[in-house]
Amino acid sequence: MFAGLRERAGTGQLELELPEGAVVGDALERMSALTEGVPVVMAVNHEYADSDAPLRGGDEVALIPPVSGGSVGALHVRLTVEPLVLEALVKVVRDPRAGAVVTFTGVTREVPELEYEAYAEMAEPQMADIVRTAIERHGLCAAAAEHRVGTVPLSEPSVAIAVSAPHRDAAFAGAREIIDELKARVPIWKKEEGEWVPGVTPEP
Repeated sequence: MFAGLRERAGTGQLELELPEGAVVGDALERMSALTEGVPVVMAVNHEYADSDAPLRGGDEVALIPPVSGGSVGALHVRLTVEPLVLEALVKVVRDPRAGAVVTFTGVTREVPELEYEAYAEMAEPQMADIVRTAIERHGLCAAAAEHRVGTVPLSEPSVAIAVSAPHRDAAFAGAREIIDELKARVPIWKKEEGEWVPGVTPEP
C-alpha cells in the first residue's frame, strides 16, 4: 500500500489469506473498509490487473490510489474486449465530496453487432487526457471512461462513462464533454454491416 492508503492502514504491507480460486476482486472486497472513498486500481506482481484476474499463493497485490496529487480528481480509462460494467465505473468515481454521479452508455442499435478497432497505444493516453481535462475544467471529483473493442452485440454498450461532482450541473457538463471529445479525438474505428463508418478527422 502507498500514500494515503498506507497511512490509513498504519503499515505498507498486509498479508491476506484467501480461498482457493480467489481473484483480484476478492482481495479488493476484503480491503473495502480500508479503500472506502478512494478509487484504486490493483496490480498483481507489478502488472495492472482486472478484478477477475486469478490469484495464487505468494502473489504480491498492490493497491494503487490516484497518482496525481492536489485537488485534481481521480481518473480511470481503459480499452477492453470484455463487456462493459457500468456499476464498476460508478464504484470507481465514488467520492465523499460528490453530491452527483452522472453516467452514460452508448449501445449498439438496429444492427446485430458492431466491430470496433483502436490504436490502443495512442487511444488510452488520448482518453486519459480528455478525462483529465474535463476533471479540471468542471471541478469533478472523479471521472472514468471505458471503450470496448472487437465485437459488440446489439443492445450492449461500446462506451461507458461515469463522473462524480459536488453538484449535478458540473457532473452533466463533464460527462457530456468526455463523450463528445472521445468521439472527436480518440483513434477508434467502427465497422457496421461490413463497412467502416465515416467519422471525423481529428485535429492535431
